[in-house]
Amino acid sequence: MLRHGFLQSPIQWHEIKLGNTIGLWIARDESQKPDLVIYYCHGGGFCMGSSYFYLEFLLVWVYLLRKAGYRNPAIFALEYSLVPDAAYPTQAEQTLDGYEYVCSVTGDASRVCVGGDSAGATLVLSLLLRLAQSNNQKLRPGYAVLISPWPALFSSKNKDTPSDYLNADSLHSYGRQYALSEANLHNPLVSPGTCKDSSWWAKASPIAGFCILFGSEELLCLEIKDLIALLRKSGCYVSAREEPGAVHAWPVATLFLSDTELERQKGLKDATKMIQQAISIDSCALIEAREKVTADIE
Repeated sequence: MLRHGFLQSPIQWHEIKLGNTIGLWIARDESQKPDLVIYYCHGGGFCMGSSYFYLEFLLVWVYLLRKAGYRNPAIFALEYSLVPDAAYPTQAEQTLDGYEYVCSVTGDASRVCVGGDSAGATLVLSLLLRLAQSNNQKLRPGYAVLISPWPALFSSKNKDTPSDYLNADSLHSYGRQYALSEANLHNPLVSPGTCKDSSWWAKASPIAGFCILFGSEELLCLEIKDLIALLRKSGCYVSAREEPGAVHAWPVATLFLSDTELERQKGLKDATKMIQQAISIDSCALIEAREKVTADIE
């Protein structure tokens, strides 16, 4: 936290137990109801990663949301089971459980922004398709932020690039381990990029649509572009940002690896700006939040 200007964290976090999984609840003021909750699923090919590994990324995001004007933004990061300890449908069920918990806290799904990177974004897309099947508009989230989503678990369009750290063969192996069967690789609730039904995607879209951030040099670039085109064709609003020369999950990677604060926070600031436009901020809260953010820094 020192490199972000904090001697100690002004934001608190603790674990929440949900059935057969847990999640990390991150908020500045736990005594107040959040006016925005990011429901986040981390990446890692379904077989690695943890919300705790992403903790710095998530803490900075809460800070930026607070600075943007939200009175009490919070993040609930799901600690879903990993392959080989569990495979589909375990993670999909845990993702639904986590989302239902977040909605119970906010009391209003329109104040929820679902998000994730890589395999976590796959879980989010699967969740949205599943919610669409329920036809319950009260469960429709306000917005979605997807960082380098992995649309189809297996695709011939996934090609190695000279710059990206991902490898197509390894990626497809991870996907097969999660899916458990070849048939599931064609199941939209497992591999959402295989869904070409425009009406299903129209129902699955969050109220204000999608923000999708990805890199021009990443292995998944063509698949992500296809997903963006399909969503737009389906009538969904999509704000897409292709970062020139960037690799997979660049907003996460740059926060950990870049030298300057500007570079580290670039992707999160882009996402925060889009959330601001999608989920309204109370004008009184905006003034109060800016005053308190200044006090936190001082």
